[in-house]
Amino acid sequence: MRVNLITHSSLQGKSSAGTIPLSLTIRPSCGLPGDYEFPTDSRSLMQMLRQQTDLPSSVLQRFENDLCASPAARLLAVDLSDRFLTEIGYFID
Repeated sequence: MRVNLITHSSLQGKSSAGTIPLSLTIRPSCGLPGDYEFPTDSRSLMQMLRQQTDLPSSVLQRFENDLCASPAARLLAVDLSDRFLTEIGYFID
């Protein structure tokens, strides 16, 4: 499923060294309703993107730089498997 990933700073919990607490909004890129909020941090998010997507390293590096500059970063039209989305709580009908 293609989704848009939008990050927001999260005030929950303290960050570990080198991580930023985030709330990740997962939104279908086709414009249908179905937003899902997922609590995470910058390190876990980048690890997930490296493992679950086939995005080029240059795209991932640019996104990581955007996260460091501002916790309101966007990554559009990311292809994530239905299995993975179900594992994180985004239930697919």
